[in-house]
Amino acid sequence: MPEPVFRIARKNYTGDTAIVSMRMPKDMLSDIDAVAAETGRTRNEVMMMSMEFALEHLKIENK
Repeated sequence: MPEPVFRIARKNYTGDTAIVSMRMPKDMLSDIDAVAAETGRTRNEVMMMSMEFALEHLKIENK
């Protein structure tokens, strides 16, 4: 099975939003900022798209 590819395309979010705070390694944040700069997206857009991709491809394993 081929590995999923994360493609960035514009999507307009509608509805209610909430502010969320999280901690992450500084090098990961630098990687996110690099993607944002290269694609012309905001950090928030890159993080939201990444989370959507992860949730769509999530497989929960039973222990």
